[in-house]
Amino acid sequence: MTLSEGKVRLKSGAKRASQTLLQAAAICLLAWLAHALVLYFALPVPGGVVGLGVLLALLSLKWVPEKALQAGAAWLLGDLLLFFIPPVISVIQYEAMIEQYGARMLGFLVAGSVTVLLGTGWVVDKAFKFERGLHLARAGGRL
Repeated sequence: MTLSEGKVRLKSGAKRASQTLLQAAAICLLAWLAHALVLYFALPVPGGVVGLGVLLALLSLKWVPEKALQAGAAWLLGDLLLFFIPPVISVIQYEAMIEQYGARMLGFLVAGSVTVLLGTGWVVDKAFKFERGLHLARAGGRL
């Protein structure tokens, strides 16, 4: 590899890294704005839910292209474990409470996760069937 090839690789790597950081910052800014809206309007839903709804709308309406957030979202998801470090420290701090109520809390966590998974699967199945019906209706109208 020549010196000029090394400079080109370094520039493209720096450009990619800055683009990823900018996209991640945009996602964080959206989350912060959604949280501020929830506080300002005293909404009964978490800011994260509002932020995801706004992001879904922006992507669905093609106001924000998927590529504009793809690298930042992939980086955030790739480093998701870092976001779970504070709960691990809490587990260590509240060891006595976890010993007393741990089995019950674990049961609620499993039941809640199963409920969310089943609910999500049901909604995705219904949405897929609806979309398939629309596609078949469009295809039937063309024949």
